[in-house]
Amino acid sequence: MGKSAPAPPDPKDTASAQTGTNVGTSIANNMMGLIDQNTPYGSLDYEQSGTYTYKDPYTGKSYDIPQFTANTTLSPEEAARLETIQGAQGNLASLAADRASFLKDYLGGTGDQTDSLSGKLFDIGRQRLDPMFGERRSALETRLANQGITMGSDAWNTAMRQFGEQENDAYNQLLLQGRGQAASEVNMPINQITALLSGSQVASPGVNVQSPQGMPYTDVAGLINENYNQRLGQWQQNQGLMGGLFSGLGGIASAGIMASDRRLKADARRIGAYRGVPVWSYRYLGTAAPQVGVMADEVPHAAIVSRDGFAMVDYGKVWA
Repeated sequence: MGKSAPAPPDPKDTASAQTGTNVGTSIANNMMGLIDQNTPYGSLDYEQSGTYTYKDPYTGKSYDIPQFTANTTLSPEEAARLETIQGAQGNLASLAADRASFLKDYLGGTGDQTDSLSGKLFDIGRQRLDPMFGERRSALETRLANQGITMGSDAWNTAMRQFGEQENDAYNQLLLQGRGQAASEVNMPINQITALLSGSQVASPGVNVQSPQGMPYTDVAGLINENYNQRLGQWQQNQGLMGGLFSGLGGIASAGIMASDRRLKADARRIGAYRGVPVWSYRYLGTAAPQVGVMADEVPHAAIVSRDGFAMVDYGKVWA
């Protein structure tokens, strides 16, 4: 047993050990989730693409952290389908542009094709509305005159205003219908693209990112401190034990010369040291009572050989 208490663990060494364990566990947890996958529609593969260095600001120690790239690959069938769809999209986009240009030229528009088309449709509608409202206006004026309502009177102006509102609403409705139909005509190529491509989408590879159960972290710092506390507690316990034993050694020393040959002792167990001399627990052969003392061969300066050849110790000289 040492004379001094065990030294406490160095904080930086403890932190370094804990950080190293944490980094290693984190890398292991991440790598457990990097599972390559193969499906009928494609595959997902992971490959290490490099590393980056993390430096612990407390300990100054650096750690290389691996970096990975996830690569998704379509099956040959889905790759061919994607190539076909992309080609069709390009062809239909060109067709849509040609269709819009045709509509613009056919309808004689010089600006936005939607406005040109709606203007044409509005003009066509007016060819029906203008004569109809002309006849209605003449009939209204005749009816008002027959009723004795003169032009410019309040009743005349009210009737004509209401008729104008009805006429204006009808032309506005014609304009809105024309724009709606024009938009439908111009967007028809786009709708054709959507219809032709519906049901032709490329199937997803169907892979799932794995989330495995995480590897538990090891509390290295806790283990280091626990080990230190155990050793410190053992040292403190031994100090108390040795204190009592050393007090007893004073009585042993006052007893003078005692048999201390190893050959006369059983169940010998070293329990500490006092002033540099090992102290043992034992019992004499043929007895059951435990004893505490030294071994004669370890204190030659205090050993005496008896006539029968067994060593004895003068305890007055052991720690003199």
